[in-house]
Amino acid sequence: MYIDRIQYNGGISRSSYLNGLGAVRYFIKNGLLELDCPVSFFVGENGTGKSTLIEAIAVRYGFNPEGGTKNFSFSTEDTHSSLYKHLTLSRTAFADDGFFLRAEGMYNAYSYINRLDGIQSNAPKIISSYGGVSLHEQSHGESFLAVVQNRFGGNGLYILDEPEAALSPLRQMTLLCEIDRLVKSNSQFIIATHSPILMAYPDAAIYQLDNKGIKRISYDECEHVNIYRRFLEAPERTIRYLFSDESNEE
Repeated sequence: MYIDRIQYNGGISRSSYLNGLGAVRYFIKNGLLELDCPVSFFVGENGTGKSTLIEAIAVRYGFNPEGGTKNFSFSTEDTHSSLYKHLTLSRTAFADDGFFLRAEGMYNAYSYINRLDGIQSNAPKIISSYGGVSLHEQSHGESFLAVVQNRFGGNGLYILDEPEAALSPLRQMTLLCEIDRLVKSNSQFIIATHSPILMAYPDAAIYQLDNKGIKRISYDECEHVNIYRRFLEAPERTIRYLFSDESNEE
């Protein structure tokens, strides 16, 4: 495990918006969150703090806030939260590789790679580590998988923020296979996701974030999983309910 404990150090002001996040209130109350599996998922509704916590872990570890490796230094807009300043990460080993992949920032990361390759004419092309084809010349999903399949080399820490945003269900299964390949090569993943497909990774730790805090749950306890199950079992019934007056009154 490259990160086995996330500890809160205090210092968040009472007026900070961070206090409105269940995940932050959990840390203020409990002090730490332990990670004991190679694959950990943060799940929950929008606004519960998944991406904020994922970002804080990544930045605290040393990754660029907008994504990429520790060597990426671009910044298009300084919008990341200050939560990372209030956390400490406990490490039991040091990773040889690592990457912070966040759906909303990868376009800028791809542009950064192109820009560096354009000004470093005598150096090996960075894009060769990503499959050799410009990531801007591939579809959103293809470029995501190209990063994972070519740049993720094993013995690494990989932090992913909603990677399913770019991937079809079939490609999410491809990502599952890549995660397994890398876990078998001594890697650790910390992933924020809404995807029941990704959450099904065997023996993964699933942490549910909500207004009450953070709770470790099983796959079958996950609300996302059960919502998808109910919908797929009877989509017509669900649609009728959603469009009914009864649903609109709730």
